[in-house]
Amino acid sequence: MTDPRRLEGFLALLGFGLTIPAANWLIGNAGTVCVPNGPCLIPVAPGVMAPSGVLMIGLALVLRDLVQRRLGLRFAWMAIVAGTALSAFLAPPALVMASAAAFLLSETADLAVYTPLQKRNLVLAVAASGLVGLVVDSVFFLWIAFGDLGYLSGQVMGKFWMIALALPLTAWLRRADARRGILPA
Repeated sequence: MTDPRRLEGFLALLGFGLTIPAANWLIGNAGTVCVPNGPCLIPVAPGVMAPSGVLMIGLALVLRDLVQRRLGLRFAWMAIVAGTALSAFLAPPALVMASAAAFLLSETADLAVYTPLQKRNLVLAVAASGLVGLVVDSVFFLWIAFGDLGYLSGQVMGKFWMIALALPLTAWLRRADARRGILPA
């Protein structure tokens, strides 16, 4: 019989990998307004706009946590390294360095916060690591790409919504794991 923990981990890994091309596609193709030669924007709060790719980055932070929970720290590190390379490969030429650096730094920060907290309180670990990761990603991406933090509030808020939406699912997962006797990797 297949180990459900590993199967779920590989599905999370696949989802994590898919968030990268999805973010790159969204930022250039989907939004309520698309800036000429710039990102497509979506509203994330009244009067606050953000590049549409933020939705996938917020989801990536949560999925990376799930990869680590199901497959372990080694897989999480491999996913970060592969994701960084994929992010650099798929990013528009002007954003390659910003995309790759922000991805690497934010996912590493997420991992550093999530790892010590996850066995004690999964929901807190996902929330805290996601918050740290989204701030690191937003600051580094905007600073490297544009030299200013003009869209910082929108970037942070857009990623925050995806993490907030994932928290009830995370709580459900923790309860389901306890019922099924599944321990973190």
